[in-house]
Formats: sequence, structure tokens, C-alpha cells
Amino acid sequence: MAIQAPSQLPLALAHPPQHGRDSFLPGRSNRAALALVERWPDWPAPIALLSGPAGSGKTHLAHIWAERSGARLIAATDLAFPGRVQLARGEWIAMEDVAPEDVPEAELFHLINSARESGAGLLITSRAAAPTWRIALSDLRSRLRLAAPAALEAPDDDLLRQVLVKLFADRQLVVERPVIDFLLVRMERSLSAAGQLVEALDREALAQAGPITRPMAARILSAAADSAAEFAVRK
Repeated sequence: MAIQAPSQLPLALAHPPQHGRDSFLPGRSNRAALALVERWPDWPAPIALLSGPAGSGKTHLAHIWAERSGARLIAATDLAFPGRVQLARGEWIAMEDVAPEDVPEAELFHLINSARESGAGLLITSRAAAPTWRIALSDLRSRLRLAAPAALEAPDDDLLRQVLVKLFADRQLVVERPVIDFLLVRMERSLSAAGQLVEALDREALAQAGPITRPMAARILSAAADSAAEFAVRK
């Protein structure tokens, strides 16, 4: 959920997410997954699975691998539409966000077989490791047991600090260390939340024509908490 700045700045700031290798910051929480991505094509299996919570860096790694391998990026939901995912011979696929509670079993099994037969394979991302997925198709379970797994964890404070500093620098914003310390102990522990937080602070600083301060950070965090509470009530 996007964090809204209290001042409601009408003009959106154009800072799209950066998904290149140069913008990926390694840390304890993502080191194993990064190593697996960079090990390609020397994988122990034609299928790799990155699992981890939302905002842990799975999408960024999928983009890095797609650029490295020439793979096509698709969403797991694309498999629900017959004929949407047609593989060219030797084409690798990065499939994002398989829902562990709603796996498109027959379609995924067919995609895995097609990729293997063409001499290629897949990188799959999900919130959960494959052994925890709800799968009835035994042949699919067998295929997934052969996948090379790598788990991502929620980012620790060291990584979140690096991410905040980089995101502020990308926007040419100078933020004092005490403000970053204040954010670190109060923000949601995810990389996506860090991006939303920096965007909201940038908007507010521009609207106020001033620097990013601790009181401003407190207002933004409070607004984010209120939005999250309202969203939870609506659900």
C-alpha cells in the first residue's frame, strides 16, 4: 500500500524502481539468493525458486536474472489464460509471485516440462518455499523437489539503512543520520516500504520547500500507520 504524504502534493515525482544489478544492495538477508542468480547458467537444476516475504527483493533479483539470462518475465497469473505463455525453443522464463495457496498446477507442470524439453528452464518467485505449497499433482511436486532453492529474509537494519541512504541519494536528498535512525526503528521491515517511505518524504519536503526532518518523518510514519489501519478495517 502506498504511503501518502499529508500535504497531498498533486504532481507525481518520476522515480521508477531501479532493477539493475548495480542498484541491488547485498546483505545477510539476500546473499544466498543473489549467489544463486549470479551462478546461472551453472545451476544444479533447470528450475530455481526464490522464496521470501513481500518486499524482500525477489522482484529485483528476478529482473537481474532476466537481464543476465535473456529470460522473459511473466506473472504467475498469466498461466490462467490459455495460450498467453508460449515458449520459444530455448527460452528461459522468470515467473513471479506464485501464490502458495493457489498454485496453477496443471499449467505450471506443463510450463516446466516445455522449458525442460526445449533445453531451458525457469526461475520462480513466491512468498513461500515449494514444500509448503498446496499441491495435489504428485508429478508437479516431484519436479519442484528438484528445484534449486534460495530463501530471502526480511531485511535487517544494516541493509535497510543502506537502502534508505541510497534511495535518498538517488533523489539528491540530504538526510541527517538521526532522521534515518528514527525511521529505522519505526518503519515496516521491507524494501518496498522503504521505497514508499522515501517517496512520501520527498513529496512532503517538496511541498513544504524544506529539508526532511525528524518531525516530518514522524508525520509521514503516522500517516502510514493510519492508512494501514484504515485498510485493515476495510478488509
